[in-house]
Amino acid sequence: MERVVPDTPARPVLWRRAVGEAIGTGMLVFGGCGAIVTNTVHAGTLGTVGIALAFFLVLLAAISALSHISGAHFNPGVSLAFLVARHLPARDCLAYIVAQLAGATGAALLLHAVWPTNPAHLGATIPTVADMRAVVVELVLTAILMFVIMSVATDTRAVGAPAALAIAAVVGAAALAFGPVTGASLNTARSFGPALVSGDWQSFWIYIVGPMVGAPVGALLYQLIRGEHPSHRHLDTTEVDDGDRPVRLPA
Repeated sequence: MERVVPDTPARPVLWRRAVGEAIGTGMLVFGGCGAIVTNTVHAGTLGTVGIALAFFLVLLAAISALSHISGAHFNPGVSLAFLVARHLPARDCLAYIVAQLAGATGAALLLHAVWPTNPAHLGATIPTVADMRAVVVELVLTAILMFVIMSVATDTRAVGAPAALAIAAVVGAAALAFGPVTGASLNTARSFGPALVSGDWQSFWIYIVGPMVGAPVGALLYQLIRGEHPSHRHLDTTEVDDGDRPVRLPA
């Protein structure tokens, strides 16, 4: 017997999804990097815990607001990982990455408008350990993030904490534990915007290699252990594969 597939709302066209990605990435940079700048300007009033909380809350809000529009990637590594895992077409992946970089740059420009002297390099990620150690940290953290995303956002068997909360928790925990070490970027766009606007490209290659390699590793690792996905059983030949599923949120 063939599985009956329930009707689902049509996804927005690509340009609308790309705009959603730009907005969400901009929210992440403006809120999270803004907290870093505020902490510097106001003599450590937020501290590492406050900065981590800011990243957690703004990402939680952005995913909740935009997951049904674009899938809430907000991260070039995540989009690349979905491409590698065959959840995202190449054209969409390219559009998403361009939009994410644009959104991060726009948010960094807004931070520059608020603080023209670019305190804290507008939240640019600068490692405090040797570059090779830093790239390992970024790679591992991004792999963990993508592993969680693959579970809660693509596997219908996953139950428990809402997807937005689980994903934001990984980013917040990374910022709390490793923010003082590498900046806990896990996101090339998040590092790109502040670096471009502040002009500080110190060790920027870390935040390309770490997230862009780590995210596909995390995605492939989850696919390795997940086994056959229930939705792939007894599919009609006219059905298409998952595509890039939006993050699943509670009704």
